[in-house]
Amino acid sequence: MDSYRLGKLTVRHLAGAQASALHEIDLAVAQGEQLAVIGPSGAGKTTLLATLACAHAPTGGTLRVLGQDPWTLPGAARHKLRASLFLAPQTPPLPPRQRVVTAVLAARLPEWTLGQALASLFKPADPDAAHAALVRFGLGDKLYARVDRLSGGERQRCGLARLLLSSARVFLVDEPLSALDPALSQMTLATLQQEAVRRNATLICSLHQVDMARAHFPRIVGLRDGRIVFDAAREDVSDEMIAALYQNEAMVQHTPEAHETPERLAVGACF
Repeated sequence: MDSYRLGKLTVRHLAGAQASALHEIDLAVAQGEQLAVIGPSGAGKTTLLATLACAHAPTGGTLRVLGQDPWTLPGAARHKLRASLFLAPQTPPLPPRQRVVTAVLAARLPEWTLGQALASLFKPADPDAAHAALVRFGLGDKLYARVDRLSGGERQRCGLARLLLSSARVFLVDEPLSALDPALSQMTLATLQQEAVRRNATLICSLHQVDMARAHFPRIVGLRDGRIVFDAAREDVSDEMIAALYQNEAMVQHTPEAHETPERLAVGACF
């Protein structure tokens, strides 16, 4: 079964502008596939991930998620479907005064009762699992730190550690390397890809780092002005195709100090 099948999908800007953020997108993604979405700033990458996470409804075309049309489902059924999708925004919505262990265990909220969730705020339900997830992102010493004491890159990785504790079948990850140095970038991508392989989960990752996309992902989708410019195996993506994708745009190269302002999501949480 496909994780996604999009046909002529059109999405308006979240702010309600008449112009389309995504225009007639055709895309099929098989379960367990790993692909990178690249393109200049404002291309629609974040909007695409939010749409795939069922954060807001398309305005035209068709969208099937894990074999279902999410926007024809009753609310409870759509909520259950969303529990299979993990959306990791570029800037994770972590409460600043919360401890890291609590923030990571929040990945289990869809599976907990209200009573379990409240109890975990006072006594973390499974600190060992949270610690193991943090270790895989190089944050094992931050288990009981406060979120507001973390650097930007540490917050990014804390948000991604939630993914490891979720039961998601699809990982939708938006610019996970924007605040990371090269070594941490390699470790972070490796961890995400290994976990996706381990549970046969689909991984869709938007990246500004074209070299990382070409080095690590077997399939690359180039997005510009809300349209797919190319969708190809990485060995078929040429330098000329990349140059055309970023025509009249400065290529965004990663530096450890780079902090970008992300496009705003309709839902500021990981599913």
